[in-house]
Amino acid sequence: MNIEEIRNLRIEDFDYPLPDERIAKHPLACREQCKLLVYSGNSIKGEYKFADVPQLLPQNSMLVYNNTRVINARLRFRKPNGGALIEIFCLEPHEPRDYAQIFACTGSCTWLCLIGNARRWKSEPLQMRLMVDGKEITLTAERGERRGNAFLVGFSWDDTDTTFASLLDAVGEIPIPPYLNRATEPSDSRDYQTVYSHIDGSVAAPTAGLHFTDSVLAECDRRGIVRRELTLHVGAGTFQPVKSETIGDHEMHTEFIAVTRSLLVDLIENHGWRPVIAVGTTSVRTLESLYYIGLALLQNPDADEHELCIGQWRPYMVGSDVEPDTCVALQAIVDYLDRHHADSYIGSTQIMIAPGFRFHVIDGMITNFHQPQSTLLLLVSAFVDGNWREIYDYALAHDFRFLSYGDATLLLR
Repeated sequence: MNIEEIRNLRIEDFDYPLPDERIAKHPLACREQCKLLVYSGNSIKGEYKFADVPQLLPQNSMLVYNNTRVINARLRFRKPNGGALIEIFCLEPHEPRDYAQIFACTGSCTWLCLIGNARRWKSEPLQMRLMVDGKEITLTAERGERRGNAFLVGFSWDDTDTTFASLLDAVGEIPIPPYLNRATEPSDSRDYQTVYSHIDGSVAAPTAGLHFTDSVLAECDRRGIVRRELTLHVGAGTFQPVKSETIGDHEMHTEFIAVTRSLLVDLIENHGWRPVIAVGTTSVRTLESLYYIGLALLQNPDADEHELCIGQWRPYMVGSDVEPDTCVALQAIVDYLDRHHADSYIGSTQIMIAPGFRFHVIDGMITNFHQPQSTLLLLVSAFVDGNWREIYDYALAHDFRFLSYGDATLLLR
């Protein structure tokens, strides 16, 4: 498929009926006991329990998962004198731009935010009083300029010993997906985090990883499956449906990624004999972006941050006859890090993976069942050569649970 054929793909061709009762509102009490559908060699191989994953993965696999942690990104302010409720949803850091730095801020910081009930909040500051470590603190929010469907919001507070991370922990809420159609519950603070999450920054969980438990990971280790981490901070754009008729008119969201030099070296040294299995679409997007970051560096070793952000259509603008070997592209990133004396590549990606995409890094993926007409379903379709409907029809006919807290699939090429 050429780029015009891909851009003209109609999103209605990626629709399917999803009754509300098939959307899992909560996870199973034992995460690893959820159902697992295995698809390999262009056919469904059967259904298992997720606890069976270690024995179902190809021998010598490298399992790569996203270590991002969901933050309490939703803050609820009340206008003075019992006025309107204003909900502020922190999307991404603005000042400072770095995630680690903004969570460590004391006194003030600025975020790009979605605002619920924005028409009721004009220009006056909003305030709330809260307790953090036994101290009463006043948190103030001031609305700034509009950026698309979001706004800059400046936060300030009257205690220079308290970090913004502590404020979020004290009064923020875990932002569960809107399609669950329920309020956040205390259990979501535990349920909506992977057991290996430890890098704060996401406003949505990399949900394929929610099924893993310490015992499943230990069994992976026992079987010689190599486990590696990367970071992609999931943005609210992951929930946005494709509203245009064709995917060419849909703008993908940009997300922060971080990949260590050691992971890049492992991918190069093990390429061709150790199958790479990505846990979740976020890991897929990060790993496949690496190839095109390397390609950009091969073309311009001094490329800047903007040039290295992978635009959504860049993968479809490179002819297969001029694509370099995967290891050559990844080595270009390693060389870039060495020139800059850096241990990790930190950047961003806007990549759209849709039918017609050529995979360079992964050999398989673990993922959940995704929303109709979503970019995540486009990604799955690309990986299974368009056979997504067979997988989803089977899941619907065999009582699989869908979306974030639902069941899982293991897809192997």
